[in-house]
Amino acid sequence: MKIGAISGFGTPSATMGGMTLPSPRRLFFAVATAEAITWTLLLIGMFLKYVTETTELGVRIGGMLHGIVFIAYVLVSIIVWTDRRWDTRTGLITLATAIPPLATLWTERWLDRSGHLTNQWRLTGEQEAPSLPERVVGTALRRPGLAAVGLVCAVAVLTGVALLVGPPVPTS
Repeated sequence: MKIGAISGFGTPSATMGGMTLPSPRRLFFAVATAEAITWTLLLIGMFLKYVTETTELGVRIGGMLHGIVFIAYVLVSIIVWTDRRWDTRTGLITLATAIPPLATLWTERWLDRSGHLTNQWRLTGEQEAPSLPERVVGTALRRPGLAAVGLVCAVAVLTGVALLVGPPVPTS
């Protein structure tokens, strides 16, 4: 079975204002895979730093990349959660699986197989969204270029805040 077939890579996406909008399935697959790849880079960096004691460069680069993609994964998970109207349990499991290494790959498959990921965005139309989060996500989905800029800015700001707070463990 091809991963693309599982995750909707063969599925056409909506076009909004000249910009192609990936489906919830494609977007979530991309960010979940990127999160797992950056976890792997960070684990390799940690091996080089703590086991072989050869370099810290892998942790610095892998850690920064993983932090950025982790934030993107959380934001995309919340967007898809809102659009797909996942129950609280599904949403919290999706967010929690960003913490253990490589668990986002399992999560993507679980969400796809259980029907929680689809090829269409629910909130792209002009229908009335009942809640504030749905109105925000719906507006963003109807203006994907502006939403992409907003998402990049949100990731940058949250990454900056994380850098100000410092690493999760004290440096020696």
